[in-house]
Amino acid sequence: MAKVAFFLILIFSFRASCSLIECRKAGAIFVFGDSFFDPGNNNYIKTTTLDRANFWPYGVTYFKYPTGRFSDGRLISDFIAEYAKFPLMEPYLQSRNYHQVYHGANFASAGAGVLPETFQGAVIDLRTQLKYFKKEVNTARLIKKVGVFDSKTILSNAVYLFSIGTNDYISPFVLKNSSMLPSHREYVAMVIGNLTQVVRAIYKKGGRKFGFLNLGDLGCLPGLRILKQQNQLGGCFEEASTLAKLHNEALQNFLLEMKNHLTDFNHTLYDFNTYLRQILNRPSKYGFKEGKKACCGSGHFNGIFSCGGKREGMKEFEVCKNPNEFIFWDSYHLTESVYKRMAHQMWSGPSKGPYNLKQFFQCP
Repeated sequence: MAKVAFFLILIFSFRASCSLIECRKAGAIFVFGDSFFDPGNNNYIKTTTLDRANFWPYGVTYFKYPTGRFSDGRLISDFIAEYAKFPLMEPYLQSRNYHQVYHGANFASAGAGVLPETFQGAVIDLRTQLKYFKKEVNTARLIKKVGVFDSKTILSNAVYLFSIGTNDYISPFVLKNSSMLPSHREYVAMVIGNLTQVVRAIYKKGGRKFGFLNLGDLGCLPGLRILKQQNQLGGCFEEASTLAKLHNEALQNFLLEMKNHLTDFNHTLYDFNTYLRQILNRPSKYGFKEGKKACCGSGHFNGIFSCGGKREGMKEFEVCKNPNEFIFWDSYHLTESVYKRMAHQMWSGPSKGPYNLKQFFQCP
């Protein structure tokens, strides 16, 4: 009797492990957003060097060459793919080699916003990313790429990652047209309203598992901190941070509303804001030597967006010897070291939503 029981345990254990493998093989990630997730899509569009990172020293620590990622190495989305046992995700606009198992697509574009007007004409806005997604998952195209799979199963099991909103709120200050904004709450409502339409469209296509990042204290980015510099040396640009705070509140309410009104809608919400604030306030506690100044750039805090010396009128720049000691890589982006820590938290740490990402990749 004991031998029979032991044999049954082995069978169920084998089935459970097979089920987990099958679940991962059936899974996919569809990535939407901005430079925090863009693996180089902007290399393939007509834009300026302001929205490209395909030159040295971008990519210097991990890839040893520029890939188009706005960092010295990998991004949060790269680490998430690694944790999910997927290959490194290539840009959607790059000619891709499809593996035996389909793993999804990355549509993110550096500089992109939720609103089409954000850096219009220079980036792939969120609605255009949605169009690319619909084209990608058209049943006939999907079957042609990956064989006779049940496309509905692929889409319902997939995880949909979003890093979006930052550019909607910083662009008015960068372009110096913030005086044309409506009230802060009205502007945030516009952004969230447009995001709602995109998420609902993906839900209609079968999407059920959504992962979001909230926004950091935008005014503490070196590129915006220098706007405050004349009045308060070293202080953050509070108007931008206020917009981020209002966005984060609205985003959390939006996700709860989706969960209450859409059947089987599930989400994870990584608290990017809290972790970034923690390491900015006490860099040394987390192993960093510098929390205000960017590794690469020029001017106060290296806040002038000149990293690489390729941007018009910005040939002079400096780059640090060890990016791992810095929180910020350039005027607006983080180092691989920070992204790695954030990805680990987003994968298996606590979430402001009911799940973390790891739970989305586990079989029921």
